[in-house]
Amino acid sequence: MAVSSSAPLFSVVSPVYQAETVLNELLQRLAATLSALTDEYEIILVDDASTDGSWLLIEQHAALDPRIRGLKLSRNFGQHHAITAGLDVAHGQWIVVMDCDLQDQPEEIARLYQKAQQGYAVVMASRTARQDPWITRTFSRGFYAVLSYLSGTPQDPLVANFGIYHQRVIQEVGRLRESIRYFPTMVRWAGFRQTTLPVAHGANRRPSTYNIVRQLRLATDVLLAYSDKPLRLTVWLGLLLAGGAFTLGLIMLVRALLGQIVVQGYASLIISISFFSGLIILVLGIIGLYVGKIFEGVRNRPLYVIEATT
Repeated sequence: MAVSSSAPLFSVVSPVYQAETVLNELLQRLAATLSALTDEYEIILVDDASTDGSWLLIEQHAALDPRIRGLKLSRNFGQHHAITAGLDVAHGQWIVVMDCDLQDQPEEIARLYQKAQQGYAVVMASRTARQDPWITRTFSRGFYAVLSYLSGTPQDPLVANFGIYHQRVIQEVGRLRESIRYFPTMVRWAGFRQTTLPVAHGANRRPSTYNIVRQLRLATDVLLAYSDKPLRLTVWLGLLLAGGAFTLGLIMLVRALLGQIVVQGYASLIISISFFSGLIILVLGIIGLYVGKIFEGVRNRPLYVIEATT
């Protein structure tokens, strides 16, 4: 993504899904915040196949303000694929990524930009007082703890997509075309000088579109895409069990030679067979998940399909 001299100072990219009730306020607050900083900005709204009136509102606002651009995806590809679609057409010197539900508050953009002027290429928002339900916060902490362990990279549950990113960072992130997308981890992989900034976190102003099934599916995809530690852990588990079985075998052999074993145990035999059969199926299942993700990747399908633009 080359930046020309005519590039706007800011590009704001926001994935939109079922946001009819909040879009008007979102755009009003964005315009007020960005106009106080510069007139050179663009707002890119990516409609991830909403079934409400979100796309109609985007078209209406885009017709009134040429700085507002809309992309409509042909089906629901997911939040992080929608972010990718927006980043691919953004050409600002600084790119802001934020959710559309007003939990990411537009007024914080000025503070993020001010922090970036201290020499940072990435300033990610840290939601110090999250307004999500307790079950969402609990799941998030658990997910990031597991991801930190498996990936070997510290992950902050207070940090999500919201932040400001220099165009060079987004250029490098744009080169990552793997089918499993998770924007925060991709930004961390890109490197550059990064920091976080505590920001206020707003309440969700629309019905949540992430149920527990979708959260678990995303968590599984991210863990498989960004870590091979589950495979390495199965190797250590196999070695541990093999060592235990070898030790147990020696003990049983010694007892048999000493005449301490008269009748072989039926129950222990069945339990051992059941345990190791389940373990083998578990390991094969983990390997199968990785093979499935490899299959998705080698098909090399487009990350998204755009049905309409403003």
